[in-house]
Amino acid sequence: MTASAVHPGESAAAGRPLSRRHALFAGLCLCCLPTLGRATESFTMEEVGPGIFMRQGLTADATADNADAIANIGFLIGRDGVLVTETGGSLADGQWLRAEIAKRTSKPITHVVLTHVHPDHVFGAGAFVQDKPVFIGHAKLAEALGARGEFYRKRLIELLGEDRTGPVVYPTMSVADTAEIDLGDRRLTFTAHGPAHTSCDLSMRDSGSGLLFPADLLFVNRIPSLDGSLLGWLKEIERLKAMGATRAVPGHGPVSVDLGPALADLTGYLTALRDGTRAAIAKDVPIEKAVASVAQDQRDKWALFDTYNGRNVTVAYQELEWE
Repeated sequence: MTASAVHPGESAAAGRPLSRRHALFAGLCLCCLPTLGRATESFTMEEVGPGIFMRQGLTADATADNADAIANIGFLIGRDGVLVTETGGSLADGQWLRAEIAKRTSKPITHVVLTHVHPDHVFGAGAFVQDKPVFIGHAKLAEALGARGEFYRKRLIELLGEDRTGPVVYPTMSVADTAEIDLGDRRLTFTAHGPAHTSCDLSMRDSGSGLLFPADLLFVNRIPSLDGSLLGWLKEIERLKAMGATRAVPGHGPVSVDLGPALADLTGYLTALRDGTRAAIAKDVPIEKAVASVAQDQRDKWALFDTYNGRNVTVAYQELEWE
């Protein structure tokens, strides 16, 4: 084990640095190229269910001032321990979350969920290594972290310094289909999804509250970021609907929403992206022109549309041109 990675096996290989423009065409999520600095100090936790506390991330791109605190993060308190769901986008963000847990309970942190590879969700994990929890992730998360983790970490070091960046933390419990853990008085059921938002999306359902935690399989208000499979994402939305939940905690947006309308809005955008990209391909519109025209009717419905839609079209085009 090295100082730069927490892994049951070997540390990840370093990736070649990419510019922001190159990242658009390399399939990397722009929200995963953070420019971190001092953590935002005005955040608060909201109790969205009995013993369930969440913080809403900023609807913004990562900056030096916000410590990449752009994802919704939080924790669930059970009879026997605490489960962290999402760790934040930097070691500083994770340390903030750990301090918030300590304000509310002295119970041990027994589980930490790493919902997918993107840094705004996993780079706070280093703050919890000392607790020796079970780190839960999709069966394909280790592979994704191996391909990208060191690249992300080096960008953080350049911007934040190594002491505030922390390690790449790998899952110690992998979910290939479904799995369940018991915190004593509440059961958490995990589902490993097929390629959608990323190649390694993991959702969670809490038995006590009935809340669904789809992570970045559900964006609300902030434009979705496609880094996996467009057709797969539409398929996994149907799977989320079939889980029977009525309320959900999205990866971005308000920390608790009605699931049906939120999924309908997401489906509307992804469908416009799919249909518009297919139409462009059928008309032999080159990809560099398609990025400026596809799904423009969705522009007023989503924050950060101009930042992410062009990249989403690029990823969709590369997938759909081979249908």
